[in-house]
Amino acid sequence: MSQTIVLVGPMGAGKSTIGKLLAGILHLPFSDSDRVIEDRTGADIPWIFDVEGEDGFRQRETAVLKDLLVAEPMVLATGGGIVVREENRELLKGDSIVVYLTASVDQLVERTYKDKKRPLLQVADPQAKIRELIAHRDPLYQEVADIVIQTDRRGPKAVAQEIAQQYQRHSH
Repeated sequence: MSQTIVLVGPMGAGKSTIGKLLAGILHLPFSDSDRVIEDRTGADIPWIFDVEGEDGFRQRETAVLKDLLVAEPMVLATGGGIVVREENRELLKGDSIVVYLTASVDQLVERTYKDKKRPLLQVADPQAKIRELIAHRDPLYQEVADIVIQTDRRGPKAVAQEIAQQYQRHSH
């Protein structure tokens, strides 16, 4: 009996990259909640933020999360802010195994600062913004996490293998 594995964590922690590798190791389908939102909307995330604001985006995110958590078991990468809504945290505490991928602020800045597709980082000081987001969200990630994994200076393959091992221990 496999369960859905949900990857949570800040932007740049490697949720999509590690998620795809993990899905391959466990022979599960992979999904990314941001991509599903884009597919359903026919628009990219920055556009949704522009037109509907963060709140409109968060509503779409909750709808997608509800659908994906009742689908067949999979590896699901989520957007960095999925934990800000209490409703989402309650959904995440359900049947799935939640893995919190964490990384130092320096690593996250290094991995994200050039990325124009991250609406929350289009500010004068992305590093300060990342610090602020982590300070606010870390307790929320901790609240929903079954497993916490530090990704600093580790290759995605090694991280995916570690999650697979912990998952197999968890699901027995």
